[in-house]
Amino acid sequence: MKLIGQLSKETGIPIGTIRFYEKSGLFSGETKKEVNTNKYVYYGEEVVAKLRFIQMAKAVGFTLSEIKEVIDAWYVKQFSKDAKIKVLNQKLVQIDNKIKELKAMKKQIALCKFNIENDLG
Repeated sequence: MKLIGQLSKETGIPIGTIRFYEKSGLFSGETKKEVNTNKYVYYGEEVVAKLRFIQMAKAVGFTLSEIKEVIDAWYVKQFSKDAKIKVLNQKLVQIDNKIKELKAMKKQIALCKFNIENDLG
């Protein structure tokens, strides 16, 4: 069991971000029932794994709400291999759509720039 400072050091995630994720319901720590003198919250290895998953998912474009939808099921093995692939395929489709949107925007901006440079508009 780790305190939040240890968790931050191990994962490289700032304490404030870890608290935000916890308040967002992505995971939770626990207090020691036998200790009444402090309110220290302890985190197990599953939280380290979830934090690493969150980092990876954010890096590839998942939003926190999307991560929240899948994180618990993903880690308690409720998602079959096919279900995990389906989630990732959905994200790939979203990314492809975003790329198409960005290419269309780029084309419009380039056309606008061309028109300005050639004094056509």
